[in-house]
Amino acid sequence: MPIALSPHPLLDPVAFVTRYPEPLGKMPTPPAVLAYFGAETTAPLQTNPEVKAAVRELLRHGGFKPTGRNKPASEYLIKAVEKGWFGPDKGINLAVDMCNVVSLRSGLPISVVDADRAKPPWTVAVTPPDTSYPFNPAGQVIDISGLLALHDELGPCGGPVKDSQRTKTDDQTRTTLSIIWGTQALPGRTAEARDWYLELCETSGLRTEDVPIHR
Repeated sequence: MPIALSPHPLLDPVAFVTRYPEPLGKMPTPPAVLAYFGAETTAPLQTNPEVKAAVRELLRHGGFKPTGRNKPASEYLIKAVEKGWFGPDKGINLAVDMCNVVSLRSGLPISVVDADRAKPPWTVAVTPPDTSYPFNPAGQVIDISGLLALHDELGPCGGPVKDSQRTKTDDQTRTTLSIIWGTQALPGRTAEARDWYLELCETSGLRTEDVPIHR
């Protein structure tokens, strides 16, 4: 299941598939993973202003404005933790929680989609004008014109700000596709985030498989 990547001067992505032995609804997130939502737990990576600036520059390349409600997912998570939406005793599901703690601490946006709800082939490209999709169960829509996005056969389904509701995980999810939206302006950081993410998967008893990205 390779991903075709349209030319981009800044993007440094990695992707992998994770397979779950049971539906996500039957797999609680280990406390050791949720602990990374707490400030008292030391993580392998820590974000900083340089990372924030580089990620925003990555998202601006196609004309998107990553500010306000359209800020990168990694920045949104900082506010979400501050507001108590996520914490050592509060998550969503194992797939999303692993994605979120790595994104929160690394400062890199990460998408995680239900690979069985999407329809390959996969591509990553900047979206054209007037592109949008619903991003939550209430049907709220985000305009992603000019933003990098993961596309399947039906169109964009994930990105570094908000993923599409169409392919989000739920209690029945058994296979996910994760993409770390890294930038070449931060050499080595994407690989460091991937390595930690894969370690969390392994210690949670999950199987992963690298997904090649063809430029």
